[in-house]
Amino acid sequence: MAKEMFTDNKRVKDLVKLMADHGLTEIELVEDKASIRLKRDLPQQVLAAGPAVVQATPIHAAPVAAVSEASAADEAGLIPIKSPMIGTFYTAANPESEPYVKVGSRVQEKTVVCIIEAMKVFNEIHAEASGTVVKMLVQNGQAVEYNQPLFLLKP
Repeated sequence: MAKEMFTDNKRVKDLVKLMADHGLTEIELVEDKASIRLKRDLPQQVLAAGPAVVQATPIHAAPVAAVSEASAADEAGLIPIKSPMIGTFYTAANPESEPYVKVGSRVQEKTVVCIIEAMKVFNEIHAEASGTVVKMLVQNGQAVEYNQPLFLLKP
């Protein structure tokens, strides 16, 4: 008998947060007939122990950069829309469709701003705030991390 999959996005988000908070690379939860297994790859350390070549698998995170005072002042008062999960960011439902939002688009709390694909499931992401999109922080098809800012809104 095939096991059922978890369909509660909040439960999946909670498991992803648990993994991130505790540095876990794998977690499996089985309840009754439902099960879920989450796994993430961490970078492998290259050891100088012979001719073997080890290729590091990157964790897709935003690069760390020094933020100038001018840049911080420009972003003061802006509202970030953050990724509620790890996955792949898409601006539209499919490659032929128009993006959900662009810089200058006015959004409300329930406005769909993008899709994040996680475990072959396409999740619509809502703005959860009202405002105007002033900055798009990720590119279409880019991998995103949990809680990574995706857009900035001007209230």
